[in-house]
Amino acid sequence: MPQKLILIIDDDNRNIFALKAVLKAKGFECLSALSAQDGLSIMQENKNVSDVLMDMMMPDMDGYQAMAAMKQSEELRNIPVLAVTAQAMVGDKERCLLAGAAGYVSKPINVDELLMQIEKVTE
Repeated sequence: MPQKLILIIDDDNRNIFALKAVLKAKGFECLSALSAQDGLSIMQENKNVSDVLMDMMMPDMDGYQAMAAMKQSEELRNIPVLAVTAQAMVGDKERCLLAGAAGYVSKPINVDELLMQIEKVTE
């Protein structure tokens, strides 16, 4: 089974560092981007990205806008996105899923929950 390549898009390096450490320990390969624009470019260039962990609250282009841009792209629209957000208010999960996220994980991230979501979106 080929190794999954997960793209982490988050404007906070500490989140990327922590997520990469956890995912690499679980056998995933990771790429990262500090902005949604960079993340979209990486996906265009790297056809092996299997999942995206998308921070929903970023300056310039947020996760909702990035998912909308992915939907417009023939190449990117089928890549599952897991929304990762500190927004855990009533309705936030639904808003992310309505926007096209395949799953939702709130910060601080529960690693078991994250791994379960990754498994679920790539079944």
